[in-house]
Amino acid sequence: MGIVKKDALRTTLISYIGLVLGYINKAFLFILFLTTVEIGLVNLLTTTGLLFAQLSNLGSIYVTWRFFPFFRNEAKKHYGFLLFNVLIVCFGILLCSVLFWLFKAEIGAYFHDKSPLFNRYAWWVIPVGVGNVLFMLFENLMRGMFKNILPVFLQDIGLRVLTTILLVAYALDYISFEVFLTVLMLSNMLPALVLMGYLIYHQELHYSLKHITIPKRFRKIILSFSLFSYVNTLATMVVVTMDAVMIGGMIGLAATGIYTTMVQVTSAVLIPFRAMTRVSSPIVAKLWKEKDMKGLQAIYQKSSGAGLFIGLLSFLGLWLPVHELFSFLKPEFNAGIPVLFFLLLGRVVDMYCGLNGIIFATSRKYKYDLLFTVFLCVGIYVLNRLLIPRYGIAGVGFATGFIFVFYNVARSVYIYWAYRLNPFHWGHTKPLMVFLGVLGIYYVS
Repeated sequence: MGIVKKDALRTTLISYIGLVLGYINKAFLFILFLTTVEIGLVNLLTTTGLLFAQLSNLGSIYVTWRFFPFFRNEAKKHYGFLLFNVLIVCFGILLCSVLFWLFKAEIGAYFHDKSPLFNRYAWWVIPVGVGNVLFMLFENLMRGMFKNILPVFLQDIGLRVLTTILLVAYALDYISFEVFLTVLMLSNMLPALVLMGYLIYHQELHYSLKHITIPKRFRKIILSFSLFSYVNTLATMVVVTMDAVMIGGMIGLAATGIYTTMVQVTSAVLIPFRAMTRVSSPIVAKLWKEKDMKGLQAIYQKSSGAGLFIGLLSFLGLWLPVHELFSFLKPEFNAGIPVLFFLLLGRVVDMYCGLNGIIFATSRKYKYDLLFTVFLCVGIYVLNRLLIPRYGIAGVGFATGFIFVFYNVARSVYIYWAYRLNPFHWGHTKPLMVFLGVLGIYYVS
């Protein structure tokens, strides 16, 4: 846990600085300088770009930190493991770009009625997706080397500072919206290019195919894990993008802008948890390799306790003054208040269940996680189809929050049944009781 605490502290500090910048951008400058339609357009392009990234990784993302401990050998250039995964991603990018071009008519037809502006800029999905998939690959490679600081800095501070500069320049009429959008979309490539340069400079990434000497006994294992993790993580990303895409197609870009703004606001509570999982994932993989179940139980409970405390504190910090906070926003953003509530509940449970996703993905029973993720996708889709026509974006918020609670609880129960690992500790009831007490006092007084 020493490495986890040290790196988590640094990455959390950087992430919180990035959080402040993100709030300045998303909760102030975006709302002040852009219309809800423009916010919806930017966020929908970014969201679908992330889906493109997930489609094109072909399972390489989770393979990197899951199996890198087995191949880490500088003398043998890590058996070409890094280059092998880069080649897989490049093939995936080419394949998905071709598919995007082949189905562009069907994509355009879906958004034609409610969000026609999206079709004008839809091709930006490709560079956004390419930048994100390469960044995810290089970030996971560096995560396996316990080098977390640079990727977090680039993503959480570098991109957000650039976004702030672009927003101010647009507000002062130095650039048009077209230029703003162009540079913003292309900026997604910068972190990946910097990380690639870093890996090459430190001789971690090599060009020659002869360096790919992965033993045959590992190839079948890697292929099997890659296939299941690809489908599983793809399904997870579908969940993340499904809300924005369905709102864009069924309601419009303005509603998409409001909903995605609420998503970004609630994602702030995940900052410390994400910092912890960045550092913990290779540790968990190492503990599985050593069959250290006590170590797994310890890191599971500690991360869950920390996640619960931060989640509950963040919930109170955002929900109790919700009406005061929304009074500073444009009136149309009031439609996002119920969305904020339901998403916050889902975030708290997600963090309390701690590392269940990482533990599941690195265990021998990783294949069964696909069943839970498929349920997650189907559940959110069905609820969205039922609730959007009647309740709009509030229905989407309820569907996402409810399904995430059920999903995390069910997955944690299965992990306990299979491995006797659980996130719960009696000490966790104390912050929960304080949380309920504060809520009770607030609403009674």
